[in-house]
Amino acid sequence: MRKLSLLAVGIPLVIAGCATVSNPPRVIELPTNTSAAIQQAQQASVPKQKVFKRKVAIGRFTNETRYGKTFLRDGEMDPLGKQASDMLSTRLVDSGQFVVFERPDIAKLEREAAISGPTKLVGVDTLILGSVTEFGRTTQGTTGFLSQTKTQVARAKVELRLVNAKTGQVYFSATGAGSASTESGSIAGYGSKSDYDDSLNDRAIGAAISEVQNSLIQKLKEKPWRTDILSVQDGAVFISGAALQGIQIGDTLAVYRKGKTITSAQSGFDIELPATLVAKLQVASQFGDNETNEGSQATVIAGSIPSTSTDLFVGEVK
Repeated sequence: MRKLSLLAVGIPLVIAGCATVSNPPRVIELPTNTSAAIQQAQQASVPKQKVFKRKVAIGRFTNETRYGKTFLRDGEMDPLGKQASDMLSTRLVDSGQFVVFERPDIAKLEREAAISGPTKLVGVDTLILGSVTEFGRTTQGTTGFLSQTKTQVARAKVELRLVNAKTGQVYFSATGAGSASTESGSIAGYGSKSDYDDSLNDRAIGAAISEVQNSLIQKLKEKPWRTDILSVQDGAVFISGAALQGIQIGDTLAVYRKGKTITSAQSGFDIELPATLVAKLQVASQFGDNETNEGSQATVIAGSIPSTSTDLFVGEVK
């Protein structure tokens, strides 16, 4: 009996000494590098600056890897590419700095227009194209005395391009990479067991998007913001856009006359000469209930606006 009791005490000690895993399973995510994490923390402590929303559209977003293509049919959108596109769209909308449109389904809109009538597509400042260029999963396991661990890892890389919607020129590109993993284990047959984890795909792609989104947003914000004059009536100036697009009552805006557009013989591109300031406005009131139909009424506080001119636009005061 003495030997049995010693053996009974010794077994838990051996098992405890061999335990190499945590329970319950822990999830490890590496969405960004250290410098990016520090940058996000600094941005969170800085007061938000006033932002006039730029119009952007997310176009073709493809999967350039072999993952998930086996059972695709002709014309069917690849789920990995669509997933990355949806995540990017959500991030841009949540940033509150853009009016976001989607362009992958233009062909469907055109077919619907043939049935129900013309469909009016809104022009944008920038078209965003992207690709999932790398994606893979690995499963690793270790076995010790009475213990076993299993680690699943997913890695992804995305490449994004910003394209001038009018000329088709790619003026910016960026790459983001990310990974996510989950670990499970058991001791003497007890503990967690992990099946194939689909959520790792989401987290790996989300991590890759997170790494590149800050530089992408910053580049998009460098594009000059502008809106148009809807009408000039009895001294009141009606412009497109209101609170949902970043325009507030009391804001001061500038009215510019477009510079002449000249085709460059050297590059082949149309070059617009610098605009000329003709007036300043102050927003007095607003109307509309969503981003597509809202507008603002403003009064002229400096300069003058010719009611017959068609080459004017509204922008930020420089």
